[in-house]
Amino acid sequence: MPSPDTTPDLTTLRPRLPSPLHESEDERFTRRGLRLLLKRDDLIHPELIGNKWRKLAPNLEAAAGRTVLTFGGAYSNHLRATAAAGRLLGLPTVGVVRGQELADRPLNPSLARCVADGMRLHFVDRSTYRHKAEPSTLAAVLHTAGAQDAYVVPEGGSNTLAVRGCRALGEELRGQADVVAVACGTGGTLAGLAAGLDPGQRALGVPVLKGGFLEDDVRRLQAEAFGGSRGDWRLDDRFHFGGYARTTPELDAFAQDFEQRHSVPVEGLYVAKLLYGLVTLAEEDAFPRGTAIAAVVTGSPFPA
Repeated sequence: MPSPDTTPDLTTLRPRLPSPLHESEDERFTRRGLRLLLKRDDLIHPELIGNKWRKLAPNLEAAAGRTVLTFGGAYSNHLRATAAAGRLLGLPTVGVVRGQELADRPLNPSLARCVADGMRLHFVDRSTYRHKAEPSTLAAVLHTAGAQDAYVVPEGGSNTLAVRGCRALGEELRGQADVVAVACGTGGTLAGLAAGLDPGQRALGVPVLKGGFLEDDVRRLQAEAFGGSRGDWRLDDRFHFGGYARTTPELDAFAQDFEQRHSVPVEGLYVAKLLYGLVTLAEEDAFPRGTAIAAVVTGSPFPA
């Protein structure tokens, strides 16, 4: 295990950067004069997948060997990625999980994977979780978790370092597409992506949570990371399918069909909603003919 104040060497993990960009022939787009490209961030690393690598890598370096404490729900991709990073780099990790009632229940496959990777779980009630960013509440959580000296990463990994890390995603796509689309949870990936694109390129975010709060969050994240708004971006919040970790038979069937068409594994909580949204927008003639659309594949299906 690294000693305190020792920056882990992330090159030992051999990330695949830049991630591949492939064009996919799909008649739902081509018949409208559109090109669909898939930015395969799911191939960056087998365990630190997609935007999780881009957001976690700078934070893992900043942790400098300290325990990493972060937050998430019972099905959090971010918790799983943080736990995997801890195992691979020999860093202790603590996951603060929303829902005290879950402490007495069998762990679902996602949380069980976190534990198997060495993460120590600390369950908190939902009221505490909602106020976790307040200094007094955070201090109490750190104390009860026995992690007062931990390096804290926010829910979803979206902080200033993460947003700056995601700027590289936009830089990799400069000149490659007119519109770059990404599914959004906490907004950090979109905030960084938009900042990295060329003038004239547009970023489209598809929120997977309902509530309509994400626009303010993205603006705040860009202000904190870059001093103000960056890039041309917008959100379309019609495709959350009921909220985070929610899905429907229609969405499941769509994901299965897309996999069969393109031989690309489709993660259900983020990527399926993004792709469904893009197909719907194409059917609505939301994009002018000749538009090249890059969809960022930020994750892969979790093996239950």
